[in-house]
Amino acid sequence: MTRPCHKIWSHTKKSRRQNGLDSKNILFIVNAWQLCCQGARRLKENTFSGEFLFELADTMPVGSALYQEHLKLTDKSHIALFAKYLMPLWYSSISAEHEAVRRAAGIFDCTHMGVLEVAGANAVGFLNSVTTGEFDDLKVGTAQYCYVLDAAGNVLDDIIAYRRAEDKFMLVVNALNTPKIKAYFEALKSDRVGIDVDQPDRKLEHKPITRDMKTPDGTGRCRVDIALQGPRSIDVLSALTEEQLQRRIANLRPFHFIEEHVQGIECLISRTGYTGAKVGFELFVHPEKAPQLWELILQAGKPLGLMPCGLGARDSLRIEAGLPLYGHELAGKFNISPFEAGYGWAVKLQKEFFIGKAAMVQIAKTYNMKVARVKLPGKKGVRPVRRNDGVLNENGECIGWVSSCAKAGENQFALVYVDRETAKENDKVGVYYVARSRSRSQLGRKQNVEKGQDLDTDIVGTVVSRFAKF
Repeated sequence: MTRPCHKIWSHTKKSRRQNGLDSKNILFIVNAWQLCCQGARRLKENTFSGEFLFELADTMPVGSALYQEHLKLTDKSHIALFAKYLMPLWYSSISAEHEAVRRAAGIFDCTHMGVLEVAGANAVGFLNSVTTGEFDDLKVGTAQYCYVLDAAGNVLDDIIAYRRAEDKFMLVVNALNTPKIKAYFEALKSDRVGIDVDQPDRKLEHKPITRDMKTPDGTGRCRVDIALQGPRSIDVLSALTEEQLQRRIANLRPFHFIEEHVQGIECLISRTGYTGAKVGFELFVHPEKAPQLWELILQAGKPLGLMPCGLGARDSLRIEAGLPLYGHELAGKFNISPFEAGYGWAVKLQKEFFIGKAAMVQIAKTYNMKVARVKLPGKKGVRPVRRNDGVLNENGECIGWVSSCAKAGENQFALVYVDRETAKENDKVGVYYVARSRSRSQLGRKQNVEKGQDLDTDIVGTVVSRFAKF
């Protein structure tokens, strides 16, 4: 892990300090991405346990669909490897970009995200079986957040499914997990993995057409994602559209979308996002049109205070809002479930069957850990909280760990994984800084902490509401 981190963070120490970052604390960029420069797949299946194991092999990094646009706006030293793509960490500074989204608007390159299509007469049945969502009554023009599980109940990814027609869905998948989900779907359709640990011979009944919507097919059906977030994002789109479309966009409710043209560019315009903004959109366009749309939005939004935003601000915004990141507040080394993450509502246990249901039923009854959101001091001179730091109750007993943390204004916000019956809203909790260097370890500071240990509190924060909107 040390060597890849060093390569990714080839910035000057001064540059990192200016952004409140170093090679050990950019959570969205490094911690969950030991596999981020890997892509060729090797597949292992264990139908007896229900666990789907997937490994990746090395591949060369590539620029996103907007890579050349980024080079016009920022130095190469601000570009890093993420999920095999070269992506901007920031353009100006993380704090300025974070503030722009909260105050005005920000535009994000999300073209690295996976975009898959599930289509045909079996599409609804397939999604009902392979996700935790419920699709029978999902209306065309609406979207749903849900999970893909294996038969053992492990979270393979969290996704958003958009219903574009009665028999056609678009799934947006985490970039790093896209090869895994594609392999899983193909294995399911070819009966190479089990779907029920209690009935090892049970096979998937519904097998639709699935395809990667980022792979060119000569039809113009490809799509990539550009996110436009913040209170003035609707004004930015209004500057690019005529009055009738302006009204349709303004009337979009969360998790609803329309398919229209913006300045002649075919777009799926969705009221979704990953920043906690009350107003925000994602625009799905053909990869070849993405640079043109990006530039149009930049020019229309500049007078309104819009800024291009990198992965650093994307991370700080989602942490401030309490949104989970796969590998941190979902799955990962603690195998965090949707119930622990605060998303039990997205697991439709009332369904007769879905892959992993038996495990989810049991977890819903017995889980004893949870993700909480903590607000901490973050003024200049305060040492940043990091992933894996210990979280302590008022008696100094370790009750869990920090899973993500980021600075926002004069505060830090941490997402923590703690005992379910502790860390209630408005409670004070402490944080113990684990050793990040040999010298600190030699001075007696622990490199790892365990629940139940008695530790000294280094900084005190307050538990706030699990989620926030801005």
